[in-house]
Amino acid sequence: MPPQSTSWQQSLKAFLHPRVVTMFFYGFSAGIPLLLIFSSLSLWLREAGIDRSTVTYFSWAALAYSFKFLWAPLIDRLPIPGLTRWLGRRRAWLLVAQATVAISVFSISLVDPTQPGALNLMAFAVVMLGFTAATQDIVIDAYRIESAGAELQALMSSSYIAGYRIGMLTSGAGSLVLASWLGSTSEAYSYPAWQTTYALMALTMLVGAITTLIIREPDNPRTSPYQYSSSQYLKFLTIFVAGIATFISVYVMTAELATALRTTLTDLLHNGVLSGLIVETLRLTLAILTVAVVIKALSLTPLYEKRLVTESYLEPVRDFFHRYGKRLALLLLVFIGFYRISDIVLGVISNVFFEDIGFTKTEIAGVVKTFGLFMTIAGGFLGGLLAVRHGVIRVLYLGAFLTVATNLLFLWLAYAGHDIRILYAVISADNLTAGLASAAFVAFLSQLTNVSFTAVQYAIFSSLMTLLPKTIGGYSGSMVDNLGYPGFFLLASLMGVPVLGLIYLIQRHEAFRQ
Repeated sequence: MPPQSTSWQQSLKAFLHPRVVTMFFYGFSAGIPLLLIFSSLSLWLREAGIDRSTVTYFSWAALAYSFKFLWAPLIDRLPIPGLTRWLGRRRAWLLVAQATVAISVFSISLVDPTQPGALNLMAFAVVMLGFTAATQDIVIDAYRIESAGAELQALMSSSYIAGYRIGMLTSGAGSLVLASWLGSTSEAYSYPAWQTTYALMALTMLVGAITTLIIREPDNPRTSPYQYSSSQYLKFLTIFVAGIATFISVYVMTAELATALRTTLTDLLHNGVLSGLIVETLRLTLAILTVAVVIKALSLTPLYEKRLVTESYLEPVRDFFHRYGKRLALLLLVFIGFYRISDIVLGVISNVFFEDIGFTKTEIAGVVKTFGLFMTIAGGFLGGLLAVRHGVIRVLYLGAFLTVATNLLFLWLAYAGHDIRILYAVISADNLTAGLASAAFVAFLSQLTNVSFTAVQYAIFSSLMTLLPKTIGGYSGSMVDNLGYPGFFLLASLMGVPVLGLIYLIQRHEAFRQ
């Protein structure tokens, strides 16, 4: 991955490349659904008088983002009747994903959570939103990698991040302001206000749909993946549906048992966060094992198309290890799992920290959410420019180093307490670094991906990227209880130090020398 000898003028001009501009609109489309599952929906349910424990259950719908690699092979393998022939492989799936995201959001708007039995209907719609939104992400990632060479990946990542953040601002702060303006507050709940808000959020998906209809299909040198009969594809889909149905059934059937076990463990450990993490880990493990047993049983039936399953799930993994060798491939996977660990672990509890040291919700919204958004966007564009000028590996180094350094700035804020000037300084440095590191990291992952297995390999990488950090992040509350905020911030920063060593080891290999 040699650095590009490109002038600043040429680098800036490259941001106007049609593929780069396209990723801005796709980033916006991808950024819309997430907060409609999290913060916006949570506030809606709380205004409707739903208890906190029930509200938090809805966040599980976002688990689809962490397991999207499971159905990524379907997107690589299954044609969509009529649409694939008309739009092409990626655009057909993009249009379907964007349409189903819009339908899911609109379906949520049709449910008043205060009505009897309505929460079950809303839960179904929210789960569908999580699934379809994750599907859209899979196809967008595949489209980005296949539509341009390595020289544009960093800039496309920067553009995508900018659009994504603006999409999140629209569905987060935008939906809250709109619902409030339409007449729903914590003191006076109004279902029509939230209904209209979510209906309008569904309409924002037209941005992505129109983009899909305008752009052209990427030139993919891969041999057509559609080499099987309709019945074989149907069997393949049936196996997948059976696995998903089994997974959901386990979660539904263990709901009461999980609640009882969580209560018992909380009494024993005196730590609700740790107890919840243990219970949900056991629950997830049981669901995965049950799915494995069901799939194994189905493999003994005529439904199981061994060659199709092997090509879809095993070949992408084999290809990655073949291209890089076992040792380097494992090193790369460890690096992917650790690169964002410091930033994500700290970010889990950052908002709680800001409130604990005296910042108001208005100050947090203004500085952290709004000002921080624009600093992240600026960092993303800077990371893209630097990657084009100096190579992705060097920017990965810079991003890893600055992540450690800027996370240490939270120590300064912890000792200073409520000081808005210091908050601005810390958020400026932290979010600028996060945007820079993310742009370089996404570009690096894109370069690791073989266009023959784009959707599957990148889905694996992006899932692995957040798995360990989010798992450790679940302990952040316990860490703060035991270490205090200064000790926690020091530990979170030190978590990022090994990443520098991992980059050094990767750079020693010939494929990554600059």
